[in-house]
Amino acid sequence: MPRSRYMPPLGNPAAIIVSPQFCAPYSVGLTIVRKRILNSGVVTDVNGNTIFKIKGKCFSLRDRRTLLDAAGNPILTLQRKILTAHRRWRVYRGGSKDKKDLLFSVKKSSLFQCKRKLDVFLAANTKEDFCDFKIKGSWSERSCTIYLGDTSTIIAQMHKKFIVQGLVLGKDNIAVTVFPNVDYAFIVALVVLLEEINNEDAKGG
Repeated sequence: MPRSRYMPPLGNPAAIIVSPQFCAPYSVGLTIVRKRILNSGVVTDVNGNTIFKIKGKCFSLRDRRTLLDAAGNPILTLQRKILTAHRRWRVYRGGSKDKKDLLFSVKKSSLFQCKRKLDVFLAANTKEDFCDFKIKGSWSERSCTIYLGDTSTIIAQMHKKFIVQGLVLGKDNIAVTVFPNVDYAFIVALVVLLEEINNEDAKGG
């Protein structure tokens, strides 16, 4: 994995959620290219190589997204939980939806928000007295920061990557900086869910 030009301060804790293969001892820069019409996307590194693919399933009772590797093998399944006020999504290993393969879940911190705040709970955190990670930011501004729990420790940041060609082709380009020793498959899944929850709120669904 090529290094990102941006190098944050050292000392951030490791966050291995999906697999150690998706962690690097240096900052990783990724671009998420969302194809809005096809409800899909790709994730590339700083050299333009495809790292992940994002696949959406439309018109189903339960919305579902899948994060695939470059060869098309499922890494994560993102499943929306229906009939929940806090817009909860659950994320499972591979193509599974079995409870034993649950890795983490994401939900809105509160029902009424001026700025977007999402709480992330690992599967082992069944009581959910505290969140393991927190997302703060605005999808409309294409800007967010991901923190370790309720601390000020930043593990990743997202911002809009303006490309004129992308606008013409109906694509949305998002730049993500993943800090050292942080699982970048996990971070990509969180960014995808930030968009999904924002879209749900916009539709009132």
